[in-house]
Amino acid sequence: PAEEADLLLAAAFVSDAQYNRNIPFKTSPEAVRLYYLYNHWIMRTATYFFIFLNLSLAVFEEPAVYPLPFLVTSVVEVLCLVVFFGRLTHFAKVTLRNVFWKDTKNICIMVAILLSLTDLAIYGVLRMYDVRSIRWSRIVRPIFLINFAESRQIRRAFRSIRNTLPEITYVFLLFMFSLLMFSLMALKLFGERNLQTAEGLPYFKNYLEIVFDLYVLVTTANSPDVMMPAFDFSSWYALFFIAFVIVNTYIFMSLFLAVVYNNYKKHLKNEIRKLAYMKHCKMIEAFNILKEEEGTQFVVREAQWKQLVKLVAPDISNSHRELLLRISDDEQKGFIDKKSFVQLADLLNIQVITLKIRSHPLGQWMPGVYKSAVSRFLRSMVRHRGFVWTYDVIILINAIFIALDEETPYISYAEWVFLALYIIEILLKVYTYEPRAFFGKNQFWNWFDTLIIFAALTATILNTTLRSTTKYNSQQILDIVFILRVLRLIRIVDSIQRFRVIMNTLINIVPTMLTFGGLTLVVYCVFAIIGMELFHGKIQFFPANSNAPHSLECGNTALKDSLFARAKYCKNNFNNFASSFIVLMELTVVNQWHDILCVQPAKLYFIAFHIVMVIIIVNIFVSFILEAFFVEYSLEKSEVETAIEQKIQELGMGVQEDELQDEHLLDNMESAEHHLEGEGGTKPQSKGLVFKIASKRYRTVDSLLQRMFEAEIPLEDEGPSVEEFLNLSPTAAIPSNVTSESAA
Repeated sequence: PAEEADLLLAAAFVSDAQYNRNIPFKTSPEAVRLYYLYNHWIMRTATYFFIFLNLSLAVFEEPAVYPLPFLVTSVVEVLCLVVFFGRLTHFAKVTLRNVFWKDTKNICIMVAILLSLTDLAIYGVLRMYDVRSIRWSRIVRPIFLINFAESRQIRRAFRSIRNTLPEITYVFLLFMFSLLMFSLMALKLFGERNLQTAEGLPYFKNYLEIVFDLYVLVTTANSPDVMMPAFDFSSWYALFFIAFVIVNTYIFMSLFLAVVYNNYKKHLKNEIRKLAYMKHCKMIEAFNILKEEEGTQFVVREAQWKQLVKLVAPDISNSHRELLLRISDDEQKGFIDKKSFVQLADLLNIQVITLKIRSHPLGQWMPGVYKSAVSRFLRSMVRHRGFVWTYDVIILINAIFIALDEETPYISYAEWVFLALYIIEILLKVYTYEPRAFFGKNQFWNWFDTLIIFAALTATILNTTLRSTTKYNSQQILDIVFILRVLRLIRIVDSIQRFRVIMNTLINIVPTMLTFGGLTLVVYCVFAIIGMELFHGKIQFFPANSNAPHSLECGNTALKDSLFARAKYCKNNFNNFASSFIVLMELTVVNQWHDILCVQPAKLYFIAFHIVMVIIIVNIFVSFILEAFFVEYSLEKSEVETAIEQKIQELGMGVQEDELQDEHLLDNMESAEHHLEGEGGTKPQSKGLVFKIASKRYRTVDSLLQRMFEAEIPLEDEGPSVEEFLNLSPTAAIPSNVTSESAA
């Protein structure tokens, strides 16, 4: 039916607005159904699975961590490429043809598929004739992670890096000028004094070597070693290195962070401005599809609004949906006007928790016992703050015992005492608080405590039983027991308010941290593959007792008596994908990274990685963490959050985070009956129903980003003003010049 098709189309626009998808899809009923299938979570999950499967092939291909036959890896790669082509074809079916072929990310995917198949065919033919060749197409595999529509966060990060590069370049050129000037001064100051390093090598004789040593000093990895020959000769020469560190390490590196932070924030804010503009456009388009005339204005009827929300957010409860309706139709007119309808995407992005407050089962099964004076005293004691403080002290004492020697009998017995105390705590809480509320899906710390305690109890009993009945002593079980004991100490985090703020911030920014994790994965994959092609086999690892020739030189005579060989860094090599990742991680940390550079040509490779990963990407990551913490600590609730809270309080159904387990509050909620439908409704709300907004939790990364910058983006800067949005015609709702995201 036409009405059902219109509803599906409107729901597609609202869903795109909620998740900030910018895909100009076809609006025919068949195309809309295909679009729903394209965005289904199973399709997205399958796409990511094959993307990471394709990337992980490097672990099994030569040089391999776990070698698999070439036929197996090639079949898996072809399967992945077929899936990618199918996904791209599906995308082409739902988008306009001219938009699809103008979108550079689609072209990138097609070129990557073609290059991969060509390289695979050439490599396979050469392999048949025992001719060794390079799998050069492996370097394009991260393109699939970047350019599929699902990876818009990673593309946004790459675009931000690309837009930030010009400003970074100017600072970097100034930094290089400073480095070259200091290197020239070092050559003139120390080059003619015949100084030697601790290894007996000439000190600061070669200008390029000086440039590299001072570049390493910027990262502090070779401090104070690089200074000591000059410092031993004259204490005054320390002033040169102090001045160098102040100028280049503290000033220039801080300047890098400042420039990256400022430019990244500016360009990200522009991205969010575009997202906000497109979100409003899509909501207007959805409104224009469903609108009906009501007097002098156009509106959406309540029945259609409910059906729309069911399609867009099928997982939210009926009570939550009724709450959103009361916010959108504040005067209960039976319809939603244009201004209120446009807010629906923002309303859906606020995580509202619906709580059904129930009486304790024991109060129904054994009312005489549960409501007795002793029971009331016990429950009041558990609810008292002193109960929490007592167990905080017990946890700290437990931490001391964990650090002591377990072989001492008294220490071993004490572990059973602590386990018993923790089990008693959980039982008392379950006795005091309604079990289904205590183990609700949003009660993370309650679940964490219970699982850790009972896992530790199980492991401890198993370990004790094995030790008493047999001579078997499982080190693995002991390790598990020890780790579980240490994890119990994390509970102290939930007891301190400032700790909770920090933890909440970390939890809130996890999705964005995953975005930067994807960004890091791309850079690591590219550099790991290049490193394997350049340095594979140059260094070999031998066990400590090996008698193989050149084992002391890591299998390379050029490393004889080198710092790399003497430090036993032979396992830091590019002989397989896993080792390459470990070396790159060591370079990211930068400590002792110069010691890994065992050959001269490798210096350019490692310096390039340091510039890309440490100076650019890590600084951008730090910039986002700073901004996220500013949001957590300083910003007030948004207008949408405030509107939801006001409506909850008007209905008398609000609950604060720290009141969730207050029994007096629960009793009051159970005795009140709330009607969300109002006077004209027929359906009374069930007893004991309350709502709360999850503290600064966001359903999408884009919601968090928009929240971060909404205070700095006036509505008039987001494109047309609110009034202009509300007066947009259906044909003007989505500007013709706006297309889907381009490739990074």
